Amino acid sequence: MAECPFSSMLEPVSEAALADRQRRMGLALSAGHDEVSLPSMLLTQRERYALDSAPDGILLVGRDGRIVAANAAMQAISGYECRELEGQGLDILLPSDVQAVHGHYLRSYFSQPSRRPMGLGRVLWLQRKQGSAMPVDIALGFLGEDGEGLAVAFVRDVTELHQMQQRLKFQATKDTLTGLNNRWQFGQELQEQLKIAQAGDDPMALLQLDLDNFKAINDGYGHAAGDHLLREVARRLKSQLRSEGILARLGGDEFIVLLAGENAARARFWSDQILAALSIPFKHDGLALDFGASIGIALYPDDAQTGDDLMRFADMAMYSAKARGRGNAVFFEPCMGKEMAERVQLAERLRMALSYGGLQLHYQPQVRIESAAVVGVEALLRWNDPVLGNVSPVRFIPVAEASGQIVALGNYVLDAACKQISVWLKAGTPLRVAVNLSAHQLRQVNLVEQVSSCLTRYEVPPQWLELEVTESQAMLNLEQGREVLQGLARLGVTIALDDFGTGHSSLAYLQYLPLQRIKLGREFLSPSPCRDRLMGGIVHMAHALDLEVVAEGVEEVEQLDLLRDIGCEFFQGWLHSRAMPAEQLDAWLVMV
Repeated sequence: MAECPFSSMLEPVSEAALADRQRRMGLALSAGHDEVSLPSMLLTQRERYALDSAPDGILLVGRDGRIVAANAAMQAISGYECRELEGQGLDILLPSDVQAVHGHYLRSYFSQPSRRPMGLGRVLWLQRKQGSAMPVDIALGFLGEDGEGLAVAFVRDVTELHQMQQRLKFQATKDTLTGLNNRWQFGQELQEQLKIAQAGDDPMALLQLDLDNFKAINDGYGHAAGDHLLREVARRLKSQLRSEGILARLGGDEFIVLLAGENAARARFWSDQILAALSIPFKHDGLALDFGASIGIALYPDDAQTGDDLMRFADMAMYSAKARGRGNAVFFEPCMGKEMAERVQLAERLRMALSYGGLQLHYQPQVRIESAAVVGVEALLRWNDPVLGNVSPVRFIPVAEASGQIVALGNYVLDAACKQISVWLKAGTPLRVAVNLSAHQLRQVNLVEQVSSCLTRYEVPPQWLELEVTESQAMLNLEQGREVLQGLARLGVTIALDDFGTGHSSLAYLQYLPLQRIKLGREFLSPSPCRDRLMGGIVHMAHALDLEVVAEGVEEVEQLDLLRDIGCEFFQGWLHSRAMPAEQLDAWLVMV
C-alpha cells in the first residue's frame, strides 16, 4: 500500500525532534522572514507535500499569531502567495472589525488547545488580498504538546454554500418578484416593533394598500404588464418611504407599510405622499397606464394592541377606502367590522349569482321626443338574491370592483344584451340596446375581439348594439381610449359618451373620439337660473359636432318641454317608463 502523504504529520514526534524544531523556529523568528524561510526550516519535504495536497486551505500559526506555513490551497482562497503569508500576522486575513478581538481568542486557544470541527453553522469571513471578503468555515487542531506548538487551521471556501443559504433565506423572507419583505417576514417585523412600542409607550401606524384597476391591467395587457406594475409600485414605495417604514408585499396587488413611532397625523401625511406617488401612470409598451391605490390605516394602540388585529383592521379600512372610490385613504372605525362582513357576504353571493345565472337585465326605453317612438333601450343590471333580496347596483358594483368581479359582470351584460337583441331580431321587433362599459373593460386590450365574438355568436348586426362609456373613462387615457373606441367603431357598433359634462376633461378632445351620441345626466335638469341656456348651449355644441343628444332622468313634463324647445332628440326616464325585464317590455310595447 502506498504511504499516505499525511502519515508523517500523524507519526509521534520524539522529544528531541520537537525540541529541535522549536529551536529552529525560534532561530527563524529571531532572524526574520526575509533572511530565513520558515517553512523550509520547520517542514520536511514530505510534510510540505502533504500540506499542498490538501483540498482545504491549511495554516500553521504560532502562539504570537504569526503564520508559520500556508499550503497551496490557501493561495487560491486568500489571493496571497504562500511566501506573502508566511511570517505575517493573522490580521492580514482578518476583516478589520474582528482584528481587535482576535488576539484574545488566540491566547485563549493556546492556553487550552482543542479540536474544533467544521460545520458548526457559523459563517466566518476571510479578507482576501483583492480586498473582498470570502465566507469560510474553519476547523482547528494543534500540532505539539502542552501548549508548545502550532495551531493548525483548516480553511474551507463555503461561498457556494453561503450563496445557497442566502437564496433560501431570501425565498423564505422576501417576495421574489419585488424584493420586498413577504407576509411571513413582515409578521416577524411587526411583532418586534410591537414589543418596542409597548416598552416605550410609542404609537405605531399600519397602512395597507391595494392597487386600483390592477386586475384590468393584468387581464387586459397580460401578466408581464402586471408584474411590471408590481415592481414599479415597489420601487416607488421604497423611493417615497426611504428608511421611514417597514415595507412588504402581502401578495397579489396588496402592499403594507409599518410606520413605527407615527401618530394619526403622520399616518395621514404618509398616506397622501404614497397616493400622490402612485397616481402617476406607468409606462408599458409605449402606453401610459393609470392605476392608483386605496389605503386602509390602523393605529396602535388606539385601534388595536396585537399584530393580527392591526392587520385585520387595516384590511377593513382599505376595503372601505375602495368602496368610496379610487385614490382614498381611510382610517379604521369600529363600525367597519359589520360593513366588512356585509361586503364579504355580498361578494360571495355575487360570485354565486354569476355562476348560476342569478342576474338579470332590465331595459329602459329611449324615446324620440318629436314622435314619442321608442328607438332603443338601455340595458341596466338588476340582482334579486334569494338571501339578500333586491340588491341595488350602488351596493354591488363597488363590491364587484373591489373583489375583481367587475369584468365578469361586464362580460355577462354584453353577452345577455346581444342574446336579447338576437331574440328581438328573430321576432321582427328589433331594438337597439345600449350597454355600459366599465373602466376595467375599456382597459382590456382584447375588448374589440370580445365584442366582435359576441356579435358573431348571436348573429347580431353591429348597428343594433350601442356601447356607452363615461366621459371620465374615455379621457383617463386619451390615446388608449381613442384606440379602443375606434376599433369598436370599425365593427359598426354605436359609441355614446355617458354622463357628458360631469367629468373633468377638455372639450377639445371630443373631436378625436368616434362618437355618435352624447348622454346628459339628470344633474342638468335640476332647476337653476341658467339651466335653460346651459342645456341649449350643450345641445347646440353637440349638433355642431354631428352628435345626437339623449337626456337621462326625465321625470317631469316641464323637463320634456325644455328638451323639445332646445332641440334635444331623445330622452329616457320615469316620465315615460321605468326599466323592465324583456318579457314585460315586449308586452308594454304592444300597448303603447
